[in-house]
Amino acid sequence: MTVSPILTSIQELIDVVAQLRDPLGGCPWDLAQTPETLIPYIIEEAYEVVDAIRRRERDAIVEELGDLLLQVILQAQIASEVNDFTLEDVAKSISEKLIRRHPHVFGDIEVNSVEEVHQNWEQIKAQEKGETDKTPSLSAKLSKYTRQMPPLMAGMKISKKAAAAGFEWETVEDVWTKFHEELGEFQHALKHEDKAAQQGELGDLLFVIINLARWHDLDPSDALHETNLRFIQRFSKVEAYRDRPLSEYSLQEFERLWQQAKAELAQQKSQKE
Repeated sequence: MTVSPILTSIQELIDVVAQLRDPLGGCPWDLAQTPETLIPYIIEEAYEVVDAIRRRERDAIVEELGDLLLQVILQAQIASEVNDFTLEDVAKSISEKLIRRHPHVFGDIEVNSVEEVHQNWEQIKAQEKGETDKTPSLSAKLSKYTRQMPPLMAGMKISKKAAAAGFEWETVEDVWTKFHEELGEFQHALKHEDKAAQQGELGDLLFVIINLARWHDLDPSDALHETNLRFIQRFSKVEAYRDRPLSEYSLQEFERLWQQAKAELAQQKSQKE
């Protein structure tokens, strides 16, 4: 039987990682790693994959997906060394999960929309969790999001789940009222309270903004990402305009250059469209 090129390439990577972790001739850095020390790299590589996809750069996507795949294989290699689990266990687990949660593909269930697929997925997922977790409370599920997701993403997930359970404002105007209330409390904290209180009020304000985004079907993470990019683009233009160190510019001069950069970028965008 001929082995597929894909399996050959994956096996080669597995062998390379195993050699790097070989106590007799491996790499000291790789040998020093633990599942915990590799956590930052998993997060970093995941974000680099996202960045490459957003930039639609084929070679970068291939490279960054490889770096992320390396982290999966490293975790499995380290676990296998102490007889915990193997890469085979990882692959088998996700395959079985996909088959269970797609009965409309691998079984005899019929669906007529993406929404039905989502409903089936959530129902099957709940049944699975019920078998192992004895039906955890909603608050336990929300705590999981906080542990496992970036704050903005977790906030949106928590907001959606709480709203689905009935913990929701009646109208978007009520959300705006809450926004102004939290803004006032944040401003008061900045003037009269300690750092911990200020931090707490800032968090409350951000959470209401996330809820406003949900009500208007907007993604706060994407919105902030796009704002960061726009800021950098405009700042890059400001740096290009300068004829002396930026530290020597007045606030008024900075504002003039900023508006010039903003207008130029807007014009370039309209020309492309």
